[in-house]
Amino acid sequence: MVGILKKKRSPLVVFGTGLLLVMTASADNRVPWAEVTTALGATGELPSGRLGKRALFSLNDTGEALFEAQFTPLDGAGRPNATQAIIPTKSRRPREHALFRTSGPDATACVSCHNQPVVGGASDFVTNVFVSEGFNQADFDSIDPQFSNERGSNHLMGAGLIELLAREMSAELASIRSQALMDARDANTAVRRALTTKGVAFGYITVFADGLADLSEVDGVDPDLVVRPFSQKGVITSLRQFTINAMNHHHGMQAQERFGLAVTGSDDFDEDGYRNELTPADVSALVAWQATLEPPIQELPMDEAWVAAAQRGGQAIADYGCVECHRAALPLESLDFHDPGPLDLVGTLSVADVAEPAIYDLSLMYWSDTLPRNEDGHVMVPLFGDLKRHSMTDRKNNQLGNEQLSQRFVDRTRFMTAELWGVGSTSPYGHRNDYVSLIEVILAHGGDAKASRDAFAAVGKEAQLDVVAFLKTLKIEP
Repeated sequence: MVGILKKKRSPLVVFGTGLLLVMTASADNRVPWAEVTTALGATGELPSGRLGKRALFSLNDTGEALFEAQFTPLDGAGRPNATQAIIPTKSRRPREHALFRTSGPDATACVSCHNQPVVGGASDFVTNVFVSEGFNQADFDSIDPQFSNERGSNHLMGAGLIELLAREMSAELASIRSQALMDARDANTAVRRALTTKGVAFGYITVFADGLADLSEVDGVDPDLVVRPFSQKGVITSLRQFTINAMNHHHGMQAQERFGLAVTGSDDFDEDGYRNELTPADVSALVAWQATLEPPIQELPMDEAWVAAAQRGGQAIADYGCVECHRAALPLESLDFHDPGPLDLVGTLSVADVAEPAIYDLSLMYWSDTLPRNEDGHVMVPLFGDLKRHSMTDRKNNQLGNEQLSQRFVDRTRFMTAELWGVGSTSPYGHRNDYVSLIEVILAHGGDAKASRDAFAAVGKEAQLDVVAFLKTLKIEP
């Protein structure tokens, strides 16, 4: 799959008034005013091995340029005969519009949505996206929730740290499962083990002597025990998977590793006249840039009254039980980000497809020294989350239960705990970006968060504002 790394462009035939123009968009034949993205193909070879500071920063520069680029048809943007589905799927009919809000493509650049308050940040309600992965033929033109789930765009700051946490948690859960299997075989009896990693409880697994497992008590994670940290539903495994999905969905830019000849039998699956629109090296540049984005910080204001209120609010979220899900920090053992990662599978470049994965050492980033360490020397990632799915609705409070479609077999009322770092810079709130105040979205919680929500609702307005004062200090640095 990765043997074809050089970008090849098919001629683009443009019909004018009596003229037939044949244009190429190859990296070797571009003029400065051409409407093409020069960053495409800039990473000529797939990165591998441990990258030094200069190589990593150069790769990041390319990734940032691709993230900010406005893709045009001369780059291969658009997918006239393919859908937004994550599995390569042909459309029922050619698209009538180049851009379409509901089934996409719906943007010309990644930064069109991820821009608040910086490149890589979140977005406002106006840029909501529509997710309909359950449909292979996703050519609908309705925003009715029976056809699609409407979502806001999350910020990507600190995303590399989030994925590294998920990888370590997945590895520990798999180790618990393996040890339980060995213990069950040795004792010739059923063994029940708690699935707890980094202090987060994911229920229990029972393994029998014959190797069968009872997964009915697994909670907040898929039955394969892989923690998938991205998207509001917690269904995206890695930044690489997220990038490939988004590039096809939002821009019609199709990654060779999923839509290319080795997978689909075609090097122009969407039939737009351009072959191999995104090479594995292009995707790696985008992944490297996202993985090395600085995490949000806590920034205390100069206002002494605000600082005092924030201190009270920080204590209050513990008193109300909010930190049961919004954990202030989780420990991370290693800052080595492997790409492709150990959990990247079919449709995404995997470790089996490369001679050696690239390693992006996050300790090379200026912000790594600012992160606190625990007594074991592990980085404490201040995410205010737990990378676990929770039920967010109940019979009395169903405000966050507007979605009618499940996604990847995750119940429609269950969502990944939203990490609160950066929340002071990324209003509006909620998975649909339809809550304009923090108090509103807190009171919308139900299900597993009912007790915490009720405790918050029971206090006076001043005490509620203390919590807001604290949350407003969790910011994305400009």
